[in-house]
Amino acid sequence: MSTNIAKTERSGTGPQPLPHIEALAPYKQGKSEIPGKAEPIKLSSNECCFGPSPAAVAAYKGVAGDLHRYPDGAQRALRNAIGEAYGVDSDRIVCGNGSEEVIGLLVRCFVGPGDELLLPQNHFVMCSIYGRGQGADVVLAPEHEHTVDVDELLTRVTERTRMIGIANPNNPTGTYLPRDEIQRLIDNVSSNVVILLDGAYAQYVTAPDYDPGFDWADQHDNVFVTHTFSKIYGLAGLRIGWGYGPAAIVATLNRLRTPFNASLASMAAATAAVQDRTFVNRVREHTNRWQLRLRDELGKLGIHVVPSVANFYLMHFERVPGKSANEAGRWLEDSGIIPRPAADDRCLRITVGTDEENEAVIRSLTDYVTS
Repeated sequence: MSTNIAKTERSGTGPQPLPHIEALAPYKQGKSEIPGKAEPIKLSSNECCFGPSPAAVAAYKGVAGDLHRYPDGAQRALRNAIGEAYGVDSDRIVCGNGSEEVIGLLVRCFVGPGDELLLPQNHFVMCSIYGRGQGADVVLAPEHEHTVDVDELLTRVTERTRMIGIANPNNPTGTYLPRDEIQRLIDNVSSNVVILLDGAYAQYVTAPDYDPGFDWADQHDNVFVTHTFSKIYGLAGLRIGWGYGPAAIVATLNRLRTPFNASLASMAAATAAVQDRTFVNRVREHTNRWQLRLRDELGKLGIHVVPSVANFYLMHFERVPGKSANEAGRWLEDSGIIPRPAADDRCLRITVGTDEENEAVIRSLTDYVTS
């Protein structure tokens, strides 16, 4: 029996992506190499300068003999450890390949073509990439004094708004919205609009008016919180993060989540990391101490450092006559230090490093300003 198969005429260009995918600019990670520098000081990606907890390393090595086994797709041990550490319901936690995957799942589940995703001017870039990848319109709200402005967000809410995403603390500014401002946003947005509170840097914050958002996720059907093990826990290389929210949202994400999206090794290390509170306290104390020192030392040079509650700081150079952020970045790289250029070319973002690394930054920028 013969079969006739219709063939379309080949254009020679190959398969064509959807227009809104083709228009996306890929995410660019922080630079990690400097030509001619064998061991540069990498301060471009907000990584934990102490590396991971020794307990996390031991747990990682401890599962080496089980790598032929599939991980627990229900993520029970890690969810239970997170629930105990943060005092939240483990049944309403979903883990993923970094918090960015959890954010991606949230956007894919609740934002579609023609919808609007509302974000502050400064935001986690993957949020806008995911939104545009869904065919949604990404609406940006201006910020004031390097801080998310709730009024600017509220004035841009329309009937097409399906999600509002806020990183709190924000990146690259390091500023945060206090509890009352988040509450005001929630109170003035319809319950059918998902409010994402991305707390990638939440563990660094000690301000009394800061709230990580778990209570809002308990009290409201539309508030979802994400966290990561990439920052204060030092597990960026393992790609593990989590989200917490209403049971209905978590159930929806689990319908789309792949069965084994968090690896055996990453969950083992993260389970140990979240239980090592001594390590986390040490990293937090070091970071907060150096934020004050860096702000003071660089301020003496005329460099304006935006007060940050995270493990990085944003510097402005317009108050330093004859100097610029771009030139300062090149100077730092010549000194073997890798900063992160900001979207605003008047600024540079630098991660808080070890004592030695931070001293090297101060020396290099002192030489630059006085040259």
